Amino acid sequence: MISQPPASGTDAPRTLRARRLRLHARHQVIAIMHTDCHVCRAEGLSSHSQVLLCAGGRQVQAILFQADGDLVAPGEAALSEAAWERLGVAEGDALTVRHAPVLESLADVRRRIYGHRLDAAALAAIVGDTASGRYTDAHLAAFLTASAALPLDEQEIVDLTQAMIDVGERMTWDAPVVVDKHCIGGLPGNRTTPIIVAIATANGLVMPKTSSRAITSPAGTADTMETLAPVDLDISTLRRVVESEGGCVAWGGAMHLSPADDIFVRVEREIDLDTEGQLIASVLSKKIAAGSNHVVLDIPVGPTAKVRTEGAARRLSDQLVAVAARFGLRARCIRTDGSQPVGRGIGPALEARDILAVLQGSRDAPADLRERATMLAGTVLEVGGAAAKGAGHELALSTLADGRAWTKFQRICQAQGGMREPPRATHVRPLTARRAGRIAFIDNRKLAQLAKLAGAPEAKAAGVLMEVVLGTEVARSQPLLQVHTETADELTYAMDYAARNPGIVEIVP
Repeated sequence: MISQPPASGTDAPRTLRARRLRLHARHQVIAIMHTDCHVCRAEGLSSHSQVLLCAGGRQVQAILFQADGDLVAPGEAALSEAAWERLGVAEGDALTVRHAPVLESLADVRRRIYGHRLDAAALAAIVGDTASGRYTDAHLAAFLTASAALPLDEQEIVDLTQAMIDVGERMTWDAPVVVDKHCIGGLPGNRTTPIIVAIATANGLVMPKTSSRAITSPAGTADTMETLAPVDLDISTLRRVVESEGGCVAWGGAMHLSPADDIFVRVEREIDLDTEGQLIASVLSKKIAAGSNHVVLDIPVGPTAKVRTEGAARRLSDQLVAVAARFGLRARCIRTDGSQPVGRGIGPALEARDILAVLQGSRDAPADLRERATMLAGTVLEVGGAAAKGAGHELALSTLADGRAWTKFQRICQAQGGMREPPRATHVRPLTARRAGRIAFIDNRKLAQLAKLAGAPEAKAAGVLMEVVLGTEVARSQPLLQVHTETADELTYAMDYAARNPGIVEIVP
């Protein structure tokens, strides 16, 4: 939000009445005005113009669309939910409209398009305008594409990371060691974070874990944790939880840590672009903003994971460690198997049940999730000084076995607002094997798409429950997975997709 400049002289903007359109366009700040609107004529505004909306001392930049008929009256400006909330107006309030100011930082975007490196000041201006909502998706796509065509060098990554930290909140903790963990992603069901936080904090470490919601995946850590406890914590509540229990698992978006990152990631996913430099700045800016000084980074490697080769994983590891060191952040990268999902559940509630099974020591707990979580937790214990080198994994296992991790997790959930029971789907149907044989390949990306078509993550109970892993011998018509949905229509959509994509799970004789 930017402070409103005073209007004066003949440049004074014209006034319209605010109207709530109840248009849910996610992040999009949209204003709709009539084709006969006097302000549009006077200001020379046309559809898809960038406009500045001002009301009550607040202002936001919006995309203008025009309509005829009865949708909006000539003296009104109908606003999307994002515009309505950011302006804080009431129905019928006066607001003014003018051309959006010229963005000087776009000159730096054009320089990057033509192959020039950017300095710290240029990157700070771009990130500042992004966080303030001044960039359209087209502007953002241009910057991100230019940063992919000519990859960011180390100094640019450092400067971008710093700029992303500077535009958001930054937390500090009264502890010499603050640990964190992050997974690079691309692997369905890899929900180790709540288990790791429980183990680390049960052993006296401070771990204020802020996590993301899903953007294009079937569940983010925050989506899964939300089925177990509230995650929409403000900074004061998060601080109270951490001071009481040593850690938390909260949604980072509520605290505005590195807010430009959420915008960049959304556009990257929309244009299917994932650049290494942007990824490094994204991960590290949030860890530093959250006050961490030690971080363990999980890099799954597999043919349908985000990182597909060992060589790419090594290069990414080296860059993450080097850039982190420039900020005094000690990073340790762990390369893990990314060839198949982790755990059985894919989708918020199904993943939550896997987490509970591991923490409670259930006999049917997914062994792969338990092993991966304790391996990573052991590394966190070692880098945090709670375990000697090489002894972390055993300590993590014993913390699960003696119930201390489960007790601590319950206490964290209660501190965050109370523990919840994950919901269950009302519709469940198996996807069965078309022939007998051995499971030879699982397509992580198609599996994630199947879970999303089932309704995840918006429908918390929806998703996929795996019945097989690589190497499993199956008979014809044996269930490979179960599709869980909350509506009959979503079940139909998901099963139709599965029928059209037999390669989700490949079987060889």
